[in-house]
Amino acid sequence: MSQAPDFSAHTPVMAQYLRLKAEHPDALVFFRMGDFYEVFFDDARKANALLDITLTTRGQSAGQPVVMAGVPVSALESYLAKLIKLGEPVAIAEQVGDVATSKGPVERKVVRVVTPGTVTDSELLADKQDSVLMAVVTQGKTYGLAWLSMTQGQLGLAECTDKELPSWLARLSPAEVLVDRERQPAAVLAARAPITNRPSWQFDTALGARKLCEQLGVASLAGFNAQEMKAAQAAAAALLSYAEHTQGRALAHVKTLTVQRSGELLDMPPATQRNLELVLTLRGETSPTLLSLLDSCRTGMGSRALRHWLLHPKRERSQALARHEAIALLQQASPEPLREALRHVSDVERIAARIALRQVRPRELTGLRATLQVLPDLQGTLPAGSPLIEELAQGLLASPHIEELLTRAIAEEPAVLVRDGGVIAPGFDAELDELRGISQNCDAFLLDLETRERARTGIGNLRVQYNRVHGFYIEVTQGQVDKVPLDYQRRQTLKNAERYITPELKAFEDKALSAQERSLAREKLLYELLLDQLIEELQPLTLLGRALASLDVLAALAERASTLGWCRPEFVGQPCISITAGRHPVVEARLRETGAGEFMANDCKLDARTRMLMITGPNMGGKSTFMRQVALICLLASMGSFVPATACRLGPLDAIHTRIGAADDLANAQSTFMLEMTEGAAILHSASEQSLVLMDEIGRGTSTFDGLALAGAIASHLHDKTRAFTLFATHYFELTEFPAKHPQAINCHVGAVESGDDIVFLHEIQPGPASRSYGVQVARLAGMPASLVRQARATLEALEAKATAGEAQIDLFAAPPETPSPVIEETSALSEAMKNVDPDTLTPREALDLIYALKKLSPA
Repeated sequence: MSQAPDFSAHTPVMAQYLRLKAEHPDALVFFRMGDFYEVFFDDARKANALLDITLTTRGQSAGQPVVMAGVPVSALESYLAKLIKLGEPVAIAEQVGDVATSKGPVERKVVRVVTPGTVTDSELLADKQDSVLMAVVTQGKTYGLAWLSMTQGQLGLAECTDKELPSWLARLSPAEVLVDRERQPAAVLAARAPITNRPSWQFDTALGARKLCEQLGVASLAGFNAQEMKAAQAAAAALLSYAEHTQGRALAHVKTLTVQRSGELLDMPPATQRNLELVLTLRGETSPTLLSLLDSCRTGMGSRALRHWLLHPKRERSQALARHEAIALLQQASPEPLREALRHVSDVERIAARIALRQVRPRELTGLRATLQVLPDLQGTLPAGSPLIEELAQGLLASPHIEELLTRAIAEEPAVLVRDGGVIAPGFDAELDELRGISQNCDAFLLDLETRERARTGIGNLRVQYNRVHGFYIEVTQGQVDKVPLDYQRRQTLKNAERYITPELKAFEDKALSAQERSLAREKLLYELLLDQLIEELQPLTLLGRALASLDVLAALAERASTLGWCRPEFVGQPCISITAGRHPVVEARLRETGAGEFMANDCKLDARTRMLMITGPNMGGKSTFMRQVALICLLASMGSFVPATACRLGPLDAIHTRIGAADDLANAQSTFMLEMTEGAAILHSASEQSLVLMDEIGRGTSTFDGLALAGAIASHLHDKTRAFTLFATHYFELTEFPAKHPQAINCHVGAVESGDDIVFLHEIQPGPASRSYGVQVARLAGMPASLVRQARATLEALEAKATAGEAQIDLFAAPPETPSPVIEETSALSEAMKNVDPDTLTPREALDLIYALKKLSPA
């Protein structure tokens, strides 16, 4: 056991700080001193660099100058926001001792540690995005995952392989990842999320199982079907220990567990999420994306739930079907009354979490009270006939005791912070009302006492007064002293008067002089007692938050379906992707916003007999848009949304894989072509007959012949072996011969009309192969110099003429010939050379030449 460090050479305050710093070596310790949080020594230097705050030196400790910096208590949130964004943990050390009674430095302790994954302050969180803490550990070939949304109280477990781990990281997008400091998974490092190293002993399976059972209040994990998930339990051990450590208390609001398995969710690798621009554009912006288009939610918790629905669609369709039915019902009845009622709803999920962590502020409680008051009106907007809506309506039946308690306890317009006072409502506590009355009505009491004492004593010039030195007193002139009652006690003698105190005035003085301080202390106590009562109601509050969030999403999706003209998709058992007049939702919306015209809708028909579309046509013609819209329609249907089409029938679907665009990953030493091949290989190894695969211009990162050969081989593999539904876009016209030898593939192209040097893109998918790529015309549209365009056109015409007069096209799709041995090849060559030789007619010179020729052909 290591010996505790000795800080006896330091000043008492610095010794106290250094002890706290030793307990939190990886965090910046914000040390409360009056109206400032101070940081010292190396922490001060770090804070100076990160926050650009002034660095000073004050006094000495242990013979060394005390380097320090500070931030005002009132501005804490703004500085915390900067540090959290930089991934820096901060330990908040508050004064917990009584300044008046402390001998030496007032006692301080770290009340919480703020980290990127455990932050709960409303000011530090984005309304529409959740902050997820995640733990990852490896046991053999299995990765255990555990994650927690601190502000939603949602705990999750999963196990996966190393190939699946990047998909989980992309799907959950954790704000902070806990890893074993001795074994850091490469996928976690590549995800570039803030990483916190924890000791190996914290990732213990037995500890995790015990902590999970204690957290959930159960005897076994069998009810969650998680009893055999040893790796995930080990991750949960580190996760829950860390979360409790940062909050400084138990997680009373975390009472539910979600166990997810890779095979339950629609697989969407990181490349798919990136290429389809689900939550971020390719430039890393939040708009325009599919999420930004869908998100017309009225609450932050609705927006967070929508994001979760979008990134966690299930393969099994019952949940999506229930959502389709609810959206249809809301659309029929009009979702606007429900959406209008939701305008008056606060973020109940985060308020419930902050109640559990005892961090909730008074005005958040008034927001909760207002939400509870509008619930009856909100329930009246829900249409009947949907089992899902009826189930969510049950979650709106929060205990009426909560609303009644908040109405009685919290003032109509409370102060921002409890320490400011004015939070507890008048009439809730008699003692508090009395203290406030003393503080607020001191003058009235003194006038009343003066009037009563004059009447009682008959001293007409008696005065009741106050000064800071002697407090409250009754002053009587020397000529009236003989009339002073026996209960008057002399306090001070003056030249012309005597000052007295009475038991009644003394009692009032004791109350009045400490009334405000005692009033604030009483309010704080009452507020803590109120939180005790609210914590007992956490379960209905948590259910209420989740029900409101789900209703908000359903109402938003119903509004989007009506506004954008989307249809209800149909799920069928047989394999197919049948879309009539499908549109790309984001592109269509942008065209409408900019007034650039109407989007050209296109059909997509894939089934057991047609599994691949070989798509050709010009650049800018819309191949990539068509491919992406098919994938987005499949995803929207799977998450439970209506889709941008006039009709949609979908068979079973287990994954969406994409290989789109030209990019490199230089940080990981991958060129454009290497990245292209890596992503392509991942698809070929992962896709199944029930997958949707988008291949856009595969093979273009290398030479023409290399790329053409690889593209043909990849298409053959997808058609013959994988048998996935595939949209294969290419500029290799040789691949238009592919369907001739592959019966489940057909050619189609995006239409274009050429008029002289101009080209008009029709953006329409038409049957058959394209006649040309129009690359030179597109270069002209892009603004290439006219002389360059003329030269390119002349070169193109020459190459086309040469190709027309050349040899027959190579058969790309023939099976590769067996490679003969060198001996067989050489024997064949010798036989060929000797076939036409007549030995009887050879001259000596010809015979010698023949010997030399045979020598060259013979084995070495």
